[in-house]
Amino acid sequence: MKGSHVLALGLIILILNAGISLVLINKFTPKQVVKDYSSFSASLDDFDGSRHNAITRAVAEVEPAVVSVNVIKTQYVRRSHSSGFGGFSFFDFFDFFGPVQRQVQSLGSGVIYDPSGLIITNSHVVEGATEIKVVLPDNREFDAQLLGIDAENDIAKLRIKGNNLPHARLGDSDEILVGEWSIALGNPYGYVMNDAKPTVSVGVISALGRNLDFGREQRYNMIQTDAAINQGNSGGALVNIHGEVIGINNLIISESGGNIGLGFAIPINSVKEIVDAF
Repeated sequence: MKGSHVLALGLIILILNAGISLVLINKFTPKQVVKDYSSFSASLDDFDGSRHNAITRAVAEVEPAVVSVNVIKTQYVRRSHSSGFGGFSFFDFFDFFGPVQRQVQSLGSGVIYDPSGLIITNSHVVEGATEIKVVLPDNREFDAQLLGIDAENDIAKLRIKGNNLPHARLGDSDEILVGEWSIALGNPYGYVMNDAKPTVSVGVISALGRNLDFGREQRYNMIQTDAAINQGNSGGALVNIHGEVIGINNLIISESGGNIGLGFAIPINSVKEIVDAF
């Protein structure tokens, strides 16, 4: 009997311990170990929708008006003759053929800012041009007329004649904020690649009112941006997130010679004054 009581008491203690263990397990173990992540799943449509933002909308608005500017320039190069007599040449005295004439092609960008076909670009893109062709992002090609050029401020005004021409809205560069988003668009390769879609780079406005001195050339009151200004983007548009042109891409200062460096654009308010005077 005594052994039976001991056995019964042991069973009771074992059952109580098991109950306490179950309580403790329930108390300190999460209610749901396997989580249901179905509520966090998203369809491809949801991701597509999230990709459309202020920057992509601004690009879509301005892109049709950013054009490729293809320029043919005539250069005259003095003939080089070597006679084998210490560099002396008979033609040094009687070069009756005259200098050699060469056709040189250069590429740049521009912005249509008026539905009548008026275009802004940099003067160094078109200076000395004998022929200017403009290619739109929709691959339409036009001969362009040079209406005016301001070499000191590096601005030129062109015109093309066509129907249903796109144009970009010009903003107010006096309203630019340091630190706001900036979008640089250029279109240098539309003529040679049969793909006239502009290139796009994004950054912020780094500084305003920058003055640059290159010795023979100076630039004043420039917009500085860290948006990459690629080679050939000169004359393209610097745009804010509202799709307004706030500057004309002009140059980049780069130690590597590439597109990594300090980008500069001419404020659009200064550009307006120049092109309105032509």
